[in-house]
Parts: sequence; C-alpha cells; structure tokens
Amino acid sequence: MSAPRNLWANRLRTDFQAALGMIVALACIPLFVSSPYLLGIVIVSMYFAMLAMGWNLLAGFTGQFSLAPAAFAMLGAYTTGLLNFHLKTPLALGLPAAVLATAFIGWVLGRLILRLRGPYLALTTLSFAEIARVVISNSYEFTRGDRGLNVPTLMQSRLGYYYLFLAVLVFMLIGLYLLMRSKVGRFWLAIRDDSIGAETRGIDVVRYKTLAFALSCAMCGFAGALYGTFSQLVSPELGLLLQTGLVISMVVIGGIGTLSGPILGALLVYLSSEWLREIGGVQLIVFSALVILFARFFRTGIWGLITTWRPREKSKSDTATEST
Repeated sequence: MSAPRNLWANRLRTDFQAALGMIVALACIPLFVSSPYLLGIVIVSMYFAMLAMGWNLLAGFTGQFSLAPAAFAMLGAYTTGLLNFHLKTPLALGLPAAVLATAFIGWVLGRLILRLRGPYLALTTLSFAEIARVVISNSYEFTRGDRGLNVPTLMQSRLGYYYLFLAVLVFMLIGLYLLMRSKVGRFWLAIRDDSIGAETRGIDVVRYKTLAFALSCAMCGFAGALYGTFSQLVSPELGLLLQTGLVISMVVIGGIGTLSGPILGALLVYLSSEWLREIGGVQLIVFSALVILFARFFRTGIWGLITTWRPREKSKSDTATEST
C-alpha cells in the first residue's frame, strides 16, 4: 500500500473508532436518563446526525454542495406516510419504499444537474427543495397540506425507538466506513480534490457524483421516514431551508469530510439549540456566528482541531521523554 493511501486508511480508522466511541456513549445514556422528554431530544439529535452524515457524504467526501437534505427527508417521510394513508401499506414496506423513492429521485436529479458546479449546483438543489415543499404544502387533497399527515408508529416504547435510531446510525456509519475504504470512496475523494484530473485518469465523474447523490438522498429519505414514524406526523416543515441550514452547521462545526464530525456536530448543535431555546431562542444567531467562525478559522471543525492537537501533545511528550 502506498504511503498516502496508508495515511488515509489510518486516519479513516481513527475517525471511525472515535465515531463508534460516541455511539457507545449514546448507548449508555438510557442507563442514567429515564425522562422520555430527554430521550426524545437525543433521538431527534440522532435523526439530524443521519441527515448530517448523508449531506457530508455528498459535500465532504465528494465535494458537491447540495441544499436539499431536509427536502429529501421530507420526501422520504411523505412516501411512507402517503402509502399508508392511501393504500394502507404496512411500515415494513413503506420504509424501504422511502429509501427506493428518494434514491431514484436523487439519481434522476443527479443525472440532470451534476454537470453543474459551484453556486449553480447549490441553487438548483435549493430550487428543487422549495418546489417539492410548496407542491406538498399546496396538495391538500392528496397530502393534507400544512395540516400534516398522520403516520403509524413502529412501537410505543420511547426506549425502543432510542435503540432503533442508534442501530440505524451504526449501520450508516459502518456502511460509510466500508465505502470510503473501497475503490468507490477513493474515486469520490479524487473527484472532490480535482474533478478534471480524475476525469483525465479515466474516472466517470458524472456517474460517481450521481451515485453519491443518490446514496445521500436515500440516507436522508430513510432518516425522514423513520422520524415520521417516531413523531407520528409529517408536514412540509420537515423540508424547510432552515432545517437544511441546521444540518450544514452541524457538519461544518463537527468536521466536514469526516465520519465522526457529523455525529459530534449533530449532538452538540441540537442539544445546545434546545438549551438556548429555553433562554430566549437565540440559537439561530449563535449557530450562524459559529458557522462563520469555523468556516473562516477552523475549517476542519472540532474533530479536525482534536486530531491536530493530539499529535502536538504526543510530540511534546516524546521530546520531554528524550530530554530526560
């Protein structure tokens, strides 16, 4: 294995182990917290972690900036809800249908727009997200519009939902880890770093961009469908641009282009937002300022700061040992 590839594999392994450590910590929370309200807050933060992981796959690992993760979560939730509402489809079929539907929409949309770059791609996905939200909001006879759509629940136990969301989070994390270790993952990184250079080396750039886009959409769609069964109500508010902004801030603050960053950012941002809501609802101002701060001075996010701090501390300890 070449030195750069070996270095990337080591970093990815460390990143994956840190993410697993956070998930183990999450698994222990119900041992000390029994409040359904507090468990519900952590469940919603895990929902946002899934969205953040899906968006990070596209933006952090492939370099494609989308403004539609919340819209695809909304589409996934409505796919499951509408199938049950109109056709009485059980959730065992409705949840996989949400994955397939959002992956298909993502694939078709990706084939149409992923030749665009920079702000054009972002604006196109933003337009799609707003169109989808407005159509759902105005289709009262089919989607019930702003009144919301009732969705059956998978289980009555709040603790059961907690560990279900945790299991899905683990599944997504392991899947991303294996993908980024594979040839496909290396192609995505090559496209992110230099799409023209990757194309000249024979990589089908549009194809692999579209694959990343479809997979990202499927992850967001499944997260939205799962959240719909938890809240038992889906509405167009799931697709608001505000929700997408929250997802982006989680990834930027936690660490874009990493496995642990989206999970860390989702937990910090959402739990902090709940706390800030109680003291005046200034969370939007605080997180907007943090995104600007991290984007300007700490582009690798909190996880990047941790990984750069550890080698410095290790080198200092090694120097001190040698001097003695």
